[in-house]
Amino acid sequence: MALARIARANLRRSGGAFGSYAHEKDMFNEGAYTCKCSLPSRVNSEASGKFSYIPRIKEQNYMNFSMRGIAGTPYYQLPSVNTQRVIEESESELEYDQPRYAGLEATKPGEKPRVVVLGTGWAACRFLKGLDTKIYDVVCISPRNHMVYTPLLASTCVGTLEFRSVAEPVSRIQDAIARDPNSYFFLASCTGIDTGKHEVYCEAAKNGGSAGERYQFKVAYDKLVIAAGSEPLTFGIKGVKEHAFFLREVNHAQEIRKRLLLNLMLSENPGISEEEKKRLLHCVVIGGGPTGVEFSGELSDFIMKDVHERYTHIKDYIHVTLIEANEILSSFDVSLRQYAIKHLTKSGVQLMRGVVKEVHPKKIVLSDGTDVPYGLLVWSTGVGPSEFVKSLNLPKSLGGRIGVDEWLRVPSVEDVFALGDCAGFLEQTGKPVLPALAQVAEREGKFLVELFNKIGKENAGKAFSAKGIPLGEPFVYKHLGSMASVGGYKALVDLRQSKDGKGLSLAGFVSWLVWRSAYLTSVISWRNRFYVAVNWATTLVFGRDNTRIG
Repeated sequence: MALARIARANLRRSGGAFGSYAHEKDMFNEGAYTCKCSLPSRVNSEASGKFSYIPRIKEQNYMNFSMRGIAGTPYYQLPSVNTQRVIEESESELEYDQPRYAGLEATKPGEKPRVVVLGTGWAACRFLKGLDTKIYDVVCISPRNHMVYTPLLASTCVGTLEFRSVAEPVSRIQDAIARDPNSYFFLASCTGIDTGKHEVYCEAAKNGGSAGERYQFKVAYDKLVIAAGSEPLTFGIKGVKEHAFFLREVNHAQEIRKRLLLNLMLSENPGISEEEKKRLLHCVVIGGGPTGVEFSGELSDFIMKDVHERYTHIKDYIHVTLIEANEILSSFDVSLRQYAIKHLTKSGVQLMRGVVKEVHPKKIVLSDGTDVPYGLLVWSTGVGPSEFVKSLNLPKSLGGRIGVDEWLRVPSVEDVFALGDCAGFLEQTGKPVLPALAQVAEREGKFLVELFNKIGKENAGKAFSAKGIPLGEPFVYKHLGSMASVGGYKALVDLRQSKDGKGLSLAGFVSWLVWRSAYLTSVISWRNRFYVAVNWATTLVFGRDNTRIG
């Protein structure tokens, strides 16, 4: 640290030889300092002046100083006569060397308050859709620019639906992002939050590059909504992340579809042994929740209706195995679970009870020592907090989620809210942590946007201005029921409000009609409802497309 301070002090004194310099400590490279020449910037600022100045990377790295040595003119490698004074100078005198980032600065008096939303999942998009942009400017930050309609994602893996039918661009959900001068969408990942300064720090890949080609920026907020979602639970099992496919994003479904069709075509090649054919065409699904069951049902439909017709040489080799440690669809009524087991078995899905111990490239090993060869492995065992959520210095609820109170506020910090899969009620609220369901996230987003619009109309949208504002009734979640398709024009509808409660339970073709109607009407836009309806009709008449692209 002393050598670094010496270098900075020498740079200050030598400014006349090289022109004007600005010094910056890289937040993600401790001990590195960059010397930036006063050259014209390639980043044009907005007319409002909210974007701070930053040169292009190639223009700023004219001289790099590091703890290992100072590249450049040898003069800078020698300690000056004022070394002792530099070492002893106070931290307050080093404010000049604090990190500076490009991005959006804090809003000024007379400007609309800025709401920053982290994420584009169910909760975030329901919030974005209802936010009154006459009151607020909105900035959405996410590594994807669309919302995924996850209940229908399994259908895209086998060609029942097109991928675009389940993806809705954020700019269509909240058009202020596309048209308002001070509202934006930033394709980036949040890496840190400074609740004291009311700033979030983000990282984005430069031109889609690798981790070594990333740049950082900051965004100041008046109100922050964390809806960063969750990640699949792997329970630390070796090989899961390397060899299994998850089913939470459109690109996951694309990769599953490509692998499935690739295995079908490879298994027809001459010279493939019987044993290898069986392995390639063995589709294994881990996890008996709604996602795992629906994917198994879609896969069995694809096999019975399309593979048997178009891949007649190998139709007797392909089969599906669903592995669950306990009971499948454990949250559903007992009679519905029994119906699902009976129907899936009849459709050719083999049900196994077991716990995965290890995952290898061509087989999984169960805890009892059983080896299960596979050609396609889909992992669907629930979700948990992401690494980003774990890294935040915020109160946590049971399960590691961000802790919130009855109004979805994060206690002990000002103007920060959390909702969706990444948030859970704190124990002192007396409320249970809600399940990671789409309807929970959607309901929380609806509640929070009504709260924001209310406090915004009372001029409490700015930072630190909501103290003493009555927030109204707290959030209350009422479960509307659960649904799951099991393939073959059959589905389950469980309208009980709780696992032990009483209510209507249906199974069969009528339930399938209810399931399709409910999912179609809950698709977020009329555009995508039209796509889904047309895809269903096309599949019914012409069958599923088996073209492998990519």
